[in-house]
Amino acid sequence: MSTHHDWSDAGFSTRAIHAGQDPDPTTGAVVVPVHLTSTYKQDGVGGLRGGYEYTRSGNPTRTALEAALAAAETPRGGTPARGFAFASGLAAEDTLLRAVLRPGDHVVLPDDAYGGSFRLIARSFGAWGVEHTAVDLTDLDAVAAAVRPTTRVLWVETPTNPLLGISDVAALAAVARDAGALLVVDNTFASPYLQQPIALGADVVVHSTTKYVGGHSDVVGGALVVADGATLPGGREALNGGNLVADAVGFGQNASGAVAGPFDSWLTLRGLKTLAVRMERHQANAMAVARFLEQHPRVEQVIYPGLESHPGHALAKKQMRGFGGMVSFRVGSEEKALEVVDRTRVFTLAESLGGVESLIEHPGRMTHASVAGSALEVPADLVRLSVGIEDAEDLVADLDSALG
Repeated sequence: MSTHHDWSDAGFSTRAIHAGQDPDPTTGAVVVPVHLTSTYKQDGVGGLRGGYEYTRSGNPTRTALEAALAAAETPRGGTPARGFAFASGLAAEDTLLRAVLRPGDHVVLPDDAYGGSFRLIARSFGAWGVEHTAVDLTDLDAVAAAVRPTTRVLWVETPTNPLLGISDVAALAAVARDAGALLVVDNTFASPYLQQPIALGADVVVHSTTKYVGGHSDVVGGALVVADGATLPGGREALNGGNLVADAVGFGQNASGAVAGPFDSWLTLRGLKTLAVRMERHQANAMAVARFLEQHPRVEQVIYPGLESHPGHALAKKQMRGFGGMVSFRVGSEEKALEVVDRTRVFTLAESLGGVESLIEHPGRMTHASVAGSALEVPADLVRLSVGIEDAEDLVADLDSALG
């Protein structure tokens, strides 16, 4: 399969549809084939066709997805980044952290990070001797104060999950550079359509492609996109030689094997093609929902970066193309929050986010139960919405009914 065309100067949607996805040279098929094979015939010992020998190490469908993801996260006309596709977002995070960290290292992370990321860093890597500090990433002085000589990673989510905090990626990139640390940005909530952290100075971008990139709640996956030239912190060397983060991640991807399978790669690639048009509808609906909730007498607070009341509104407007499809709100008590999530009909009570259908959840009892009792514990009366692409009036009517 040929992937030789250069789409770096094209717009986002053109890249998402074409980068890494040239028509099949044998048949002319305009859709990347699903290469359901575990191994490949060699033309003599070591004579690999296109470099493929075993699907854990490489698969043409996954190669196409990785090229497309890298193109989506690379600024228009910029030096191409390198993409890596994984079996889940946490598999991507785990591979990255094992590639760049060693026992005794330190990580700075948000004080309202995704519960799964916190669990991985605090417990799994904590048992390995990695330390962490949770801090308000909107307070640059606090971030700088949290940095230690052993800090190797500054981990950023923006917007955060589920409190939708907005962090200044460019400013945090400067802090990370001064500390000799990597700036890693989880871009899942924004998606590469709405935000490109590499253009703002990030070294590595993380995605749960299960969410907006896949977009249809039918596939689980993850991705890392590594900026060109990003080097390992602490002057260390990759296990396969050299000092490039991308090489260390590539080695770890093959060594640990938590890769995206061919059909999962194909589904994710299909989702990426329509990301731009879906995100426009997601955020238009989210704004309608947020405006409705803002004036509802039973809602005490609405958290959405698109609202002027959000403390990060101006920053989000500056570093993002739009404000996304996630909305959180508070209703005064856990009892009321549980009643609301139980009453909706269009919004489905479920974990995850970013699909075409609207979802509602109680973070304290569901996605963020793992951080209960920690500095990252979320308010008990918080409700989180993943606003889908249904008709906005139906979504508003559903929430109106659920709020009573």
